[in-house]
Amino acid sequence: MHFGQYVFTQITSFLPKRYFERLVAKSTDRTKKWTPSCWSHLLVLMFGQLLGCKGLRELTDITTAHGKKSFHLGFGKTPINKSTLSKANNLRDYRIFEQFAFHMVFLAQKRRITRDFELHGRFYAVDSTTIDLCMSLFYWAKFRSTKSGIKLHTQVDIVTEIPVFYRITNANVHDVNAMDWLTYEPLACYVFDRGYFDLVRLYQIDVSGAFFIIREKRHPAYEVVDGEDILDGADNVLRDQTIVLTKKQNKAKYPGRIRRIVYYAPDLHRTFTYYTNNFYLAAKDIALLYKYRWQVELFFKWIKQHLRVKSFWGESFNAVRIQIHVAIITYCLIGIIEHDLKLGRPIIQVMRILGSSLLTKDDIRELFTPSEDGEDTLDGQLEIDFEFD
Repeated sequence: MHFGQYVFTQITSFLPKRYFERLVAKSTDRTKKWTPSCWSHLLVLMFGQLLGCKGLRELTDITTAHGKKSFHLGFGKTPINKSTLSKANNLRDYRIFEQFAFHMVFLAQKRRITRDFELHGRFYAVDSTTIDLCMSLFYWAKFRSTKSGIKLHTQVDIVTEIPVFYRITNANVHDVNAMDWLTYEPLACYVFDRGYFDLVRLYQIDVSGAFFIIREKRHPAYEVVDGEDILDGADNVLRDQTIVLTKKQNKAKYPGRIRRIVYYAPDLHRTFTYYTNNFYLAAKDIALLYKYRWQVELFFKWIKQHLRVKSFWGESFNAVRIQIHVAIITYCLIGIIEHDLKLGRPIIQVMRILGSSLLTKDDIRELFTPSEDGEDTLDGQLEIDFEFD
């Protein structure tokens, strides 16, 4: 029940604080007894992420201006200044936040696995995004002669919308390498962009008893052994074929049969060709799953734009890692809140509404309850809906 707490305090009450404190206690980090505490450090960074602060100075200016609320927000009795927060970002062990982030991923997926979905099964979208950095500041992330950057490799559960795996690497690490880091669940389906088109690795997925869906790349030579053109174009499926690769090199890499589906997307006025080893789902469902791969793109958009990860609050490798882990923690926390409070909104939309209301004392549910005239309680909701449709 709501007792006049700030919205931010209501949000952080969903965090498993005792689990975090156990992680800190087990850590050998020499900063764990410093001020701010690891917990206050986490909350301040989450506050800045939800608020959309572009830098530490903006974050600390805001928290200082609201210094009287500092204790009630969980930041401690006195506001944290910029130099103290910067020092904590650079020296505090990022692995505390990393372990907590993976725990939050586990909790969010466990909570949201009951979400209704059109198809029965486990489905994952795999992709990566490159975050460009200033080479003069982030020299440790150099990957071209004039650029620095890092790459975030992510596996998102399509059903729960939660990232179940992620890894931060230098930007020059190729996407296909991420396929070696994944643990493939038997009968689960993994959806890849064509940048992951590697026949050897795809065949390993088939051997492991899992399924893959991937877009065609460079039109490899093949022979049709079953299936033909679908003249009536039912469900916008133009071809549903079983093929074998004919080029000697490709056949050695993938000796089995592959299902080839040509699908016309009427909303985009484009034709897409998919390869899969799943011969059980309908062709239109294969196309639907690939469409859901865009959930990982929305996640990247949220990471890079709405949580302001592109403008990092520290220049060291440690500070960058901490901020990305805190971003993941925040995303998963919003997913848990959306599920537990039965808000019925996309995670990104919930985050934006809560982010604009952190210092109000409204009950979270009230922010998502239609007013008497039938419109949402927050102005600008139609703009938010339009942006993510």
